Amino acid sequence: METLLNEIPWGIIAPILVIQLILMVVALIDLVRIPQTNGPKWVWAIVIVLVNLLGPIVYFIFGRKNA
Repeated sequence: METLLNEIPWGIIAPILVIQLILMVVALIDLVRIPQTNGPKWVWAIVIVLVNLLGPIVYFIFGRKNA
């Protein structure tokens, strides 16, 4: 198991993980603050958390209701 972790290219993986975490946190904060969304908020929360990198992006494109 230890050799498997040593073979992972952390220089490539780490920035993607950081971007994913930042996008998820920003999307969840926006979801809590916005009064209305396109669809139920609980569904968007699941999409943001479980669909990894694309979930927050999909929320920002389709989930926010235009005023």
